[in-house]
Amino acid sequence: MIVRYLPVRQIRLDLDAAATASGVHPELLARLADLDLVDSVTDPQGRRWFARTAPARVQMIMRLHADLALNYASIALVLDLLSRIDELEGRRQLIQQDKDKPPWT
Repeated sequence: MIVRYLPVRQIRLDLDAAATASGVHPELLARLADLDLVDSVTDPQGRRWFARTAPARVQMIMRLHADLALNYASIALVLDLLSRIDELEGRRQLIQQDKDKPPWT
């Protein structure tokens, strides 16, 4: 049996749209992407594209930078730790759900 999948077009934002949605200047967003704080891809024409989740990440970066006075290297570490915490919390919830199920016997 042959399974065929329909192509899925991901929603993405160009540099200007992502910067506008983030509330930052496009040059700052490009710099954050150069520092690997925000994921982006470059197409063959040289345009940068961002995921639709990029504005939320940029806003978090700006809050960490302004409120805690963290430099960009520190922000990268904090973001990695926050993503790891989210992953572990998800695993903990799965384990807790398994414990709440009644045994088969």
